[in-house]
Order: sequence, then structure tokens, then C-alpha cells
Amino acid sequence: MERVLVVDENGEPVGSATRERMREEGLWHACAAIVVRSLDGERLFVHRRTDTKDVYPGLYDPTCGGVVAADETPDECAVRELAEELGVHENPEFCFKTPFVDGTIRYIAHVYEVRSDGPFTLQPEEVAWGGWMDLADVRAKADDPEWPVVPDGRALLLGWFSCWA
Repeated sequence: MERVLVVDENGEPVGSATRERMREEGLWHACAAIVVRSLDGERLFVHRRTDTKDVYPGLYDPTCGGVVAADETPDECAVRELAEELGVHENPEFCFKTPFVDGTIRYIAHVYEVRSDGPFTLQPEEVAWGGWMDLADVRAKADDPEWPVVPDGRALLLGWFSCWA
């Protein structure tokens, strides 16, 4: 059974729990989110989540990533998730850490950036579609409340934009 890292509201590790318990009880946990930027810096890789995802199914996501396992660091999680979801074997660069809360979803996000032009191998259980979007288009869509994007991806992307803009 998969165990995830449980943290306090400041991101300090306090134990572990099953993913199911973490979701049921709304436990604080840690996640890694990776912004994938083209080598020329002009595009971002955006994907649509599968309709079978347990959180935010079928929505667009401007990051890839996931929950930190009980036996790994956020850095290790970022490398693992990037390889699992997109088939990219790189070491993403850490950008910032921030809390995210949406109802019972409560986590500390560790946000990274990686530069890659692929090729990408999309994980069929997680990713229904993926493709490049111009940086300016993603910026405009992030501010558009009608864009069907995951709430955490929108928030983290806006934070990422503010870090380098």
C-alpha cells in the first residue's frame, strides 16, 4: 500500500499515511510540481489529466508532478514524477515552496522548472493529452477564470510567473 509523506502546515515532516487516509482526512502532505519549459524558453508543456484521476479529473494542467512518497524527498519526487508522467529524465531546478489549500486538499508544493524539448512519453493512466503552448498564451489563460485548469496548477503557475517575470 502506497504511503505518502505527511507534513505540518509549515511543511515539516510529521509522519506518513496511506494515500487513502491522506485524502479522507485532508491531511497536510507534500507535493512536487514541475513546470516544463522548452529549451528556447518560449513554450510550456501543458497536459489534460485523464478522466479517471482521483483529484481534478479531465482538467488541463500546466505542471506535472505528484505527492511525495513517505520514503523520498521532494527533489526525488520531482525527478520520479517527471520520468513517470512525461518520460523526461532530467533534474529539475527548484524554484519555490508554497502552501495550497482547496477544501480538504492541503499540501505544501515544491515547485520546479525543467527545460526540455522532449521527446515525451505520456503516462496513459495520468495524461490524456499533452502539447506545447506559447508562454504568452499560457500566461493569458492562467488569468482567465473560464480556462478548465486544475486550481493548484493555476495558482502554482501564477507563482512561477511572478518569480521570473
